[in-house]
Amino acid sequence: MPAPAVPAMQEPVHVIGASGRSGRALCMALHQHGIAFVPLVRDLDRWRATGLPGQARRIKLTSTDGTLAAALRDARRIVSTAHARHVAAIVAAAPPEASLVCLGSTRIFTRWPDAHGRDVARGQQALLSSGRNGVMLHPTMIYGAQGENNIQRLLGLIRRLPVLPLPSGGRALVQPIFQGDVTRAIMAALAREWRGGHTLVIAGGQAVPYRALAALVARHAGLRPRPVVNVPAPLLMGLGRLMPPLPGLPRVTPAEIRRLGEDKAFDIAPMRAALGFTPLTPDEGLGKFLAALRAETQPART
Repeated sequence: MPAPAVPAMQEPVHVIGASGRSGRALCMALHQHGIAFVPLVRDLDRWRATGLPGQARRIKLTSTDGTLAAALRDARRIVSTAHARHVAAIVAAAPPEASLVCLGSTRIFTRWPDAHGRDVARGQQALLSSGRNGVMLHPTMIYGAQGENNIQRLLGLIRRLPVLPLPSGGRALVQPIFQGDVTRAIMAALAREWRGGHTLVIAGGQAVPYRALAALVARHAGLRPRPVVNVPAPLLMGLGRLMPPLPGLPRVTPAEIRRLGEDKAFDIAPMRAALGFTPLTPDEGLGKFLAALRAETQPART
């Protein structure tokens, strides 16, 4: 399948959350393709630290003082990589003719709704009921970005534990998406002319059991895969509440443990049809990500 289209436009893309992981990756891609962009950020110093070009505009999404509307005054295409809870404020502040691409989350589909998922649902409803042109992209677990901690935490557990205790023996399905594919999805969404509001799940190219994901992480990190031990989720959650954090081990919350027993697999045919590309499988994406990570951490040869 051909690579997704690159948006052709005269007006710059306004990127809300430009200094965050997905926002920074998008701005890098826009810059590489010669597409102008306007970074909208909460912290100007954090944006300057990225080293990317672009005159940033400072915003505060929770403010009602009109600064967001002022920052978006000349926007025609807006991307928000901020939390979906802010979509209603963005819709209200954006010019009527502007189209939007917003990041949501597949947490909206969990069997155990939480504040995060409910906020995503409210953001989705704000876009769909606004009459605006645009799309909310719901990514699965994102990995491969600078500073991400999903695969990094799993890697930390593999390095420090002789076995991996997982609910249901790690048989629940996961379908993580590589950060590069999230960026490609946003770029492809920018290249489309949306009529009205839409939603679209973006996920990796293959769903795999969590135990298989752990084995892939170990293999691509050059480690021996750890045996998986079936430990009921309530027991793991109880131990997590009772035991103090162990030195060197990443923190896993009870809510995260509970979701480890939930299948998170999605049909990516609508994504391929709408955005024009097939995302990487976990094997392909983890190979790229962990090879780069190993190269960064290996001492330079003299």
